[in-house]
Amino acid sequence: MAQQPRKRSTKLLWGLMLLATVYSGWLHERHTLSGSITFDGAAGVALGLYICSLPAAAAIDLLFFERGALEDLFTEWSGRAWLALNGLAVLVGWLVIVVGTTRLVG
Repeated sequence: MAQQPRKRSTKLLWGLMLLATVYSGWLHERHTLSGSITFDGAAGVALGLYICSLPAAAAIDLLFFERGALEDLFTEWSGRAWLALNGLAVLVGWLVIVVGTTRLVG
């Protein structure tokens, strides 16, 4: 079964990071999204895991499906920017997971 690698979607990553910022900012200002701390925490953990899953999937595609493309990423400016955006997305996703987990167990 031949699978096609996913295309790079910078708009989706930026949109999800914006959603993560809105989520974190809303919780900081209002202290709740839905009135239930458990739901707010679970939503944050799910959002953070989803945000982190996209760069992880891109890394797996890069390693297994796009043979030889790894060298191109380090030599081209667009490739380095794509790697930096994925790293930023993982960092933002991780922070949302931490905020959600804090809400969930706090």
